[in-house]
Amino acid sequence: MNSDPAQIMYRDAFVLATVLGACADLLALNCGKQVHARVFVDGLGLELDRVLCSSLINMYGKCGDLDGAARVISSVREVDEFSLSALIFGYANAGRMREARRVFDIKVDPCVVLWNSIISGYVSNGEGMEAVNLFSAMLRNGVRGDVSTVANILSAGSGLLVVELVRQMHAYGFKAGATHDIVVASALLDAYSKCRSPCEACKLFSELKAYDTILLNTMITVYSNCGRIEDAKWIFNTMPSKTLISWNSILVGLTQNACPSEALDVFCQMNKLDLKMDKFSFASVISACASKSSLELGEQVFGKAIAIGLDSDQIISTSLVDFYCKCGFVKIGRKVFDGMVKSDEVSWNTMLMGYAANGYGVEALTVFSEMGCCGVKPSAITFTGVLSACDHCGLVEEGRNLFHTMKHDYNISPGIEHYSCMVDLFARAGCFEEAMDLMEEMPFQADANMWLSVLRGCIAHGNKIIGKTAAEQIIRLDPEHAGAYIQLSNILASSGDWEGSALVRELMRDKHVQKIPGCSWADC
Repeated sequence: MNSDPAQIMYRDAFVLATVLGACADLLALNCGKQVHARVFVDGLGLELDRVLCSSLINMYGKCGDLDGAARVISSVREVDEFSLSALIFGYANAGRMREARRVFDIKVDPCVVLWNSIISGYVSNGEGMEAVNLFSAMLRNGVRGDVSTVANILSAGSGLLVVELVRQMHAYGFKAGATHDIVVASALLDAYSKCRSPCEACKLFSELKAYDTILLNTMITVYSNCGRIEDAKWIFNTMPSKTLISWNSILVGLTQNACPSEALDVFCQMNKLDLKMDKFSFASVISACASKSSLELGEQVFGKAIAIGLDSDQIISTSLVDFYCKCGFVKIGRKVFDGMVKSDEVSWNTMLMGYAANGYGVEALTVFSEMGCCGVKPSAITFTGVLSACDHCGLVEEGRNLFHTMKHDYNISPGIEHYSCMVDLFARAGCFEEAMDLMEEMPFQADANMWLSVLRGCIAHGNKIIGKTAAEQIIRLDPEHAGAYIQLSNILASSGDWEGSALVRELMRDKHVQKIPGCSWADC
């Protein structure tokens, strides 16, 4: 056996560094301090090698004892970049980016490892723009980024929802030969998906030659989000190994794409395989039960969630509020809502939308007011819900005021869904001039559904002139819409233009447009 003191010291340092790594992963600070003490007992503390030094700093940083990490730094004569990187990580992990930046700025000519540490710190603390600025500074300093750099900036791009930045990083990664790295490929797919560019994500996926479970999970979500549920199912069914995230991803995808029965089948498979389910599994299945208005099944699923101690979880409680409202039991939904810890606007939006969908306009407005009193800032989704409530209940003045508040008090630019609610509200109330003015001034082209709202309002209020215009616009935008032909024919006939009415019917026959017969269903 080798008895060279230098070799023994190296071997002991390696063992202690490994143990410190385990302490860091387990957040075992006291055990880490004991190992640190052993470093001095073994005489290794007089001149820490860089591996042991960075291991100590990493352990203290991950365990939250940043003063301890700083003391290790101050005890060595020359600090290497790996040790500084570990300290930056520790400060970033604690949200102390000012101190992390101060450590980074100590080094005159930082290497890529240090750049990656500080960039990653800003990304993880939600300061994506600062991370991008640092990346630009890094390139100006002549430092070439690696796989970690690309992945970090892609995370920043997805957080900022700037698809152009994602495209630029895609090009940069391609030139650097990093796009076939699975970590970078997964980050790219995730970034394109979050920036609502699923076509680019799908194109990238088709070009890849290697996959792992994380990447395939991302693609299940991408395909689900762009309506390609069959492709998502194919990936799930052909995956060599599945994690809980895989199962949850397909559950969410099936629920989102109006396949609640298949989502319930997947849940049954999970049950048979005795997979350990989490809050996301149960929330997705409860949403599937809500889509089917299956009260009994939904309550059975919630019973299983109670059995494993997830009944008070906010995500599950929010799904339960949505479930009861969609099943028509709004009072029970409100009872669940009142018993929740409401930390963000999601639960408030769910209750508000529940009231709106069931025609409780005044109650929806009350929830909106309560939300403001509790200091929760409304989002664009909140305004979709509250404007929808005004629309269903004919609250014209309230809707008009809320639309103004949304733009001028909260600086939220209305989307097409907000304009659709307002147009429908005005049309139902017979305020056709306001409806037409709003459609004229909005930054979108009015779609067939918006014109259909106007047409329905015209039929209800007997406005044949605007009704004729609305029907013609619907036929132009959606030539297969049978209802528009029929209503246009009726308007012309009631105005005495029998020839025009007959021509519309003839056009309908020539284009083989047929009225879809009505149907109804019930869960028996």
